[in-house]
Amino acid sequence: MSKIQAAITAVNGYVPDYILTNKELETMVDTNDEWIVSRTGISERRILKDPNKATSDLAVPAVKGLLEKRGISAEEIELIIFCTSTPDMLFPATANILADKIGAKNAWGYDLQAACSGFLFGLTTAAQFIESGKHKKVLVVGGDKMSSVVNYKDRNTCILFGDGCGCVLLEPNTEGYGLQDSILRTDGSGGQYLNIKGGGSLHPASHETVDAGLHYAYQEGRTVFKFAVTNMADVAAEVMERNNLKAEDVAWLVPHQANKRIIDATAERAGLPEEKVMVNIQKYGNTTSATIPMCLWEWESKLKKGDNLILAAFGGGFTWGSVYLKWAY
Repeated sequence: MSKIQAAITAVNGYVPDYILTNKELETMVDTNDEWIVSRTGISERRILKDPNKATSDLAVPAVKGLLEKRGISAEEIELIIFCTSTPDMLFPATANILADKIGAKNAWGYDLQAACSGFLFGLTTAAQFIESGKHKKVLVVGGDKMSSVVNYKDRNTCILFGDGCGCVLLEPNTEGYGLQDSILRTDGSGGQYLNIKGGGSLHPASHETVDAGLHYAYQEGRTVFKFAVTNMADVAAEVMERNNLKAEDVAWLVPHQANKRIIDATAERAGLPEEKVMVNIQKYGNTTSATIPMCLWEWESKLKKGDNLILAAFGGGFTWGSVYLKWAY
């Protein structure tokens, strides 16, 4: 019997309409367009402005579009893994809220939290359910409404983040396409440098936590940048070496869109030229769990069956990893 592998059979994404430009940020905080672009590569980001809408509302159009592309109904989905750092609520899981909104009556699901590496962690986890034969249709969603946790008076963080969602469908494949290998890492000692302190059991929401700004994303930029540059680049190179892949064997590097300089360092370490690297950070900023699936969505028309893709990410916690997959359609 042929080996079952988990292959991506459909991809889709969604971003809200509102565009927050660097020029508008100049009116909100002490910064300027040249400073932002030179340090991050970001020119604009999308924001979900409606205060009554949450992360699941970014996912609904993304997933509905995916189902339409694949020509299947929501009732055929067996499992939803929702990778997010900004769930609608602490519970129920945003995966369950999404299932209800799209009519995925036969699916079970849960949220996965690994910050910006969430999509890679979710993809690798979902693949186990396909490879084991347990499920045949697994939905992996990466989505975040980062504007809900960003302090727009903090110029270190507010320039970086945007809102968006990307999703993929995983199905069994016996032709050798799909997920080939992954390397995932965590280092909890890095949590002090990139976090949201408020809202959990350590610092439950109170007047004090709100007044202290503990419910906003906090980042010590220099430390995070140094760690991300090294580890995201190293792990991408490591997964290539482990699978005897040279630069010419790789069709695309799909890096997490955190910072253009980190993306460049990862490409350089992997020996890949600029034209083989997916970059859309200039339009969307850092959408955390959504960046990699949103890249796949935007580049879908350029992907060819059998293409070797290297996915790489780094996130708060610290979390990082790389996935090697063969495009299946």
